[in-house]
Amino acid sequence: MSKMTGAEAIIKSVRRYGIDTIFGLPGGQTYHLFDAVYNEGDRLRVFNARHEQGVAYMAYGYARSSGRVGVYTVVPGPGILNTGSALCTAYAGNERVLCLAGQIPSQWIGKGVGFLHEIPDQLGILQRLTKWAERIETPADAPRLVNQAFLEMNTGRPRPVALEMAPDIMGLQEKVELLPPIPDPEPVKADPDMVEAAARLLGKAKWPLIVIGHGCVDAGAELLQVAEALQAPCTTLWSGKGIIDDHHYLSQPYSAGHQLWATADVVLAVGTRLDNPQLQWGLDDDLKIVRIDIDAAQISNIATPQIGIVADAKSALTDLVTALARHNIARKSRKEELAGLKTAMFRKYEKDVGPQMRILKVIREELPEDGFLVDEVTQVGYASWYGFPVYRPRHFIGSGYQGNLGYGYTTALGVQVANPDRKVVVLGGDGGFMYQATEMATAVKYRLNLVNIVFNNHSYGNVQRAQEEEFEGNVIGSDLSNPDFVRFAESFGAPGLRVETTEQLRTALRQAFRETGPVLIEMPSAGMPSPWPYILMPRNRGQA
Repeated sequence: MSKMTGAEAIIKSVRRYGIDTIFGLPGGQTYHLFDAVYNEGDRLRVFNARHEQGVAYMAYGYARSSGRVGVYTVVPGPGILNTGSALCTAYAGNERVLCLAGQIPSQWIGKGVGFLHEIPDQLGILQRLTKWAERIETPADAPRLVNQAFLEMNTGRPRPVALEMAPDIMGLQEKVELLPPIPDPEPVKADPDMVEAAARLLGKAKWPLIVIGHGCVDAGAELLQVAEALQAPCTTLWSGKGIIDDHHYLSQPYSAGHQLWATADVVLAVGTRLDNPQLQWGLDDDLKIVRIDIDAAQISNIATPQIGIVADAKSALTDLVTALARHNIARKSRKEELAGLKTAMFRKYEKDVGPQMRILKVIREELPEDGFLVDEVTQVGYASWYGFPVYRPRHFIGSGYQGNLGYGYTTALGVQVANPDRKVVVLGGDGGFMYQATEMATAVKYRLNLVNIVFNNHSYGNVQRAQEEEFEGNVIGSDLSNPDFVRFAESFGAPGLRVETTEQLRTALRQAFRETGPVLIEMPSAGMPSPWPYILMPRNRGQA
């Protein structure tokens, strides 16, 4: 046991889990915490930002792209509330993000006195935005509760967690016993009888289909073994992109999945909420569904499947490969058929969503295969969900079902921090980018070679289209007044480029990738066709 402050107990305990990066903004209630970080020296990097929301999204991007825990710290009250959207995104995206929150002085918590940054029941708010949250009452409690936080993140469905500590406890010194990190729990094994039943059902299927989500992000090899054994195409909307390399004929875009859903007799859904297919595409008695998910509550959340397997995806798929060898019928390769389907789909995209597809094609050709694309709530971003090939897991970064405008730029900064030797491109509309445009200062400060493409149509384009098409042209609140984005970037000391055509975009991307810091590329985007027909697709069987 050593004598240390509460802040030191937190930081030293977190460090025991290999954490070497923390995102945060110092403030009055977290001075002791930042001093503890300072005393760790080069062993712990700190990235700050110009807004609390920025550091929380950076932690999300860091976690999403690397599979490691993203840690951030902010002051209580408004500091915590400013990070709420990022916590919602990490929750929706099933990412391991640890929030270290300040508090008001311990003896006054819950008294409603009105201390600086005090809000009612901050811990309760955190508990509703995260998988688990707790207050550290004494320095000696810190190691145990940090261990519990990591156990919660590493057990079952991964989601964000939070710890809070009052400033007087952060500064209080007492004897603290640092604890060894808790080993990662053993993977949850599937029920052998359920796996056998799934193998029998899938093994005799004539037209199997696999729908995947982020829950099998670390099980790509096992998933591919199952898919190849069944010659079953795999489809996803956004969170499963790259788990099966898009070079492979079995990896099919989302609209192809919709077409295949109509004729499928058995669907294997792995690590996905399976919400759009069940709610929009429809179900009937001829369609049998097998689900694998670590979250038991998710299995029957919308409809009860024929077989529901609660297990770790990698472990369950490994067992399924073995069981399929006993039950699978002889199958011919579907390479020619499915390669043709993918080609046909991309031809449709190029015909119907041509402007977006031409942009995405240039980005895909210029971005190395190990580069990262971060989408945004923008017309090109929507089209990227189905029109941008991805070759590796975690290399397409989205915001999950939150779909929150303005998340992209600082999330992409976190991706770049986690992957300093990789190229990162973030798509942004003029509306979304301006949510966090001042974080260009952060990118410049840390020399992060993030390439930001701002598509400028002087409006919240998706909103304005809906107003024009669904409300008789009653446009209100969706027009925007923008700065000169090129000069805006230059004012931070970053190159700003303006392009009009896709070939100019290609040249600008090549220039941007040669830079050592951030680059902004502005491109006009007025009049782009709707990307939604390939996302919100109609029912093609049974009942919704």
